[in-house]
Amino acid sequence: MRKVGNTAIATVTGVALCSGVWLLSGGPGTGSPPQPSAAEALTGQAGEAPAAPALPPSPPDRIRIPAIGVNAPLTGLGLTRTGSLDVPPAEEKNLAGWYEAGTTPGETGTAIVAGHVDNTAGPAVFYRLGALKKGGTIEVDRRDGGVAVFTVDAVEVYAAKDFPDEKVYGAAARPELRVITCGGGYSRGTGYQGNVVVFAHLTGSR
Repeated sequence: MRKVGNTAIATVTGVALCSGVWLLSGGPGTGSPPQPSAAEALTGQAGEAPAAPALPPSPPDRIRIPAIGVNAPLTGLGLTRTGSLDVPPAEEKNLAGWYEAGTTPGETGTAIVAGHVDNTAGPAVFYRLGALKKGGTIEVDRRDGGVAVFTVDAVEVYAAKDFPDEKVYGAAARPELRVITCGGGYSRGTGYQGNVVVFAHLTGSR
């Protein structure tokens, strides 16, 4: 990933995506989103799995995660005036964003996709992200007409105070993807206490 605002991204991911507004509203049927188990944590073997050849840069248009029912358009995310990563509009529950000043999904490096877990109306695009398992597939439609296919290496949850910036946002020598939403413990006073992060690498294209 290009070194642009990594610390600020970590801060906004832990806060702006994680208000838990639906749970705070106490709507009917409210419940916490699924969280990954320890069995889905990153291992050395998963992090060393071979990757498909890198693709040329091309902005992404859509992300699909069949195992958890995600099929959502992507919007570009920039930085706010304070240097933090912007977030998708909260009212657009089926919309995710990608950090457009960084790596595009499929090229060498670490591409970042983020989205809300809920909004005032209920679950949002990445509500079930914590239920994703190792070996799952993530597909990203690219503006050049191709599809980048990623395989999930791990799904982890971190408390905001322990968020591992370098592990999540650091540069990679192969094409990798991070998909991030909020998760962890929940407080009615402050919302979610951390983040769910999916680690994946490119395994194909079409």
